Amino acid sequence: MKVFAISDLHLSINNPKPMDIFGERWDNYLEKISESWENCVSEDDTVLIAGDISWAMTLESAVPDLRYIAGLKGNKVILRGNHDYWWKSISGVRAMLPAGMFAVQNDCVRVDDLLLCGSRGWLSPDVKQFTAEDKKIYDRELIRTRMSLDAMRAERRDGDRVVAMMHYPPFNSRLERSPFTELFTEYEVDAVVYGHLHGKDCRVSRETVIDGIKYYLTSCDLVDNRLVEIELQ
Repeated sequence: MKVFAISDLHLSINNPKPMDIFGERWDNYLEKISESWENCVSEDDTVLIAGDISWAMTLESAVPDLRYIAGLKGNKVILRGNHDYWWKSISGVRAMLPAGMFAVQNDCVRVDDLLLCGSRGWLSPDVKQFTAEDKKIYDRELIRTRMSLDAMRAERRDGDRVVAMMHYPPFNSRLERSPFTELFTEYEVDAVVYGHLHGKDCRVSRETVIDGIKYYLTSCDLVDNRLVEIELQ
C-alpha cells in the first residue's frame, strides 16, 4: 500500500465557489487533482487530506463534496481544517462518511498497517498579534495531539507505519522546532503531513526534516495540484 496526501481542496460541488480569484494556480485545479489521483493511486492505496475539505456550512451540505472524494480511488482519511465549519462532531462526521473514508480527530485510525493520528493545530506563537486566546487554543491543541499520539501508541504493533496529520503547520515560518515537533519526535512517528498555507508569497518548504522525521506540506496550490507520495519504510 502506498500513501499519498493532499489538502485544502476547498470543495463546493453543489454551490460552486470560484477559486481562481486566488491566483492562476487555482485554474481548473480540481481537474488537475483528479488527473493526478487517477494516475497515481490504486484501490489499495491510502490518501490523506489534512483539512479545509469543503466550503459547506452544514454536514448535510458537505455530503456532495464527501461523495466526490469517495468516488476517487483508494482509502481516504480526512482531518478537520479551520474552514471546515460543517465539521461539528466526530461522531456526526463518521456517521455520514461513505465507505472507504475515515476521519481523524484527536485519536487514531488504522488502515491495514498504517496508523493515522493528529489534530488541527493552531497558529504559531511567533505570529503578529498572537493573543491570549490564541495561546489557550494552541495549548489545547497540544493536549489533543498528545491524546492522539497516546491512542496511536496503545494501538501500535511491530511493523506498523505511523503518519501524524495536522492542518496548521507544526512549526513557524523558519521551520524551527516547536512543542508539536517535540511530540512527534517523542512518539517516533514516521512522517507528518500538514497544509493551511497558500499563495506564491508563502515562505515554505515542501519537505522538511526534523530529528529524522519528514514533514510534508500538502496544500494543493503549493504542490502544483498533484498528490504527494509519503515515503514510509
